[in-house]
Amino acid sequence: MSARKNLSGEQRRALLATPAGWLACGFGSGLAPVAQGSFGSLAALLPWLLLRQLPLSIYLIVLLVGFGIGVWACDVAGRALHVEDHRSLVWDEFIGQWIALIPLLLPSLLPADDFRWWMLVPGFVLFRLFDVWKPWPIRWFDRRVKGGVGVMIDDVVAGFFAAVVLAIGLHFMP
Repeated sequence: MSARKNLSGEQRRALLATPAGWLACGFGSGLAPVAQGSFGSLAALLPWLLLRQLPLSIYLIVLLVGFGIGVWACDVAGRALHVEDHRSLVWDEFIGQWIALIPLLLPSLLPADDFRWWMLVPGFVLFRLFDVWKPWPIRWFDRRVKGGVGVMIDDVVAGFFAAVVLAIGLHFMP
């Protein structure tokens, strides 16, 4: 397990030597000494503030493209580290977090002028909860799907779970 947690100096250099490594480690957010996934999810909130301005259809295309690029980047970075799903690879947190926040973009749940910054907090907490807890089928994907797809897919599913709960919460919000 420690091979998945710690980066040697050689691994850090290998990770940061390529654009794939930079992207896979969330532009450096995955290099935090602890709670790499949480730091990756927090870092994902900054670009989300810009992405939320996009039309929903373009936002969804960005998610699909980001997922595809993430599969590639995490696969390349995992091979460079010789660890398939190292904790420093946090691009999956970016995509999962952005999925979790989709309900904040839906006018039927939240008119654009009703958005407040604190609404990111439940989206962040819910995504981290599902990503760490890994209820079925998230755990199934995490254990059985390998490579870049394996790194990405469990966080995508966790993002969907979080989005559903956030949408329910927004629906009942006064």
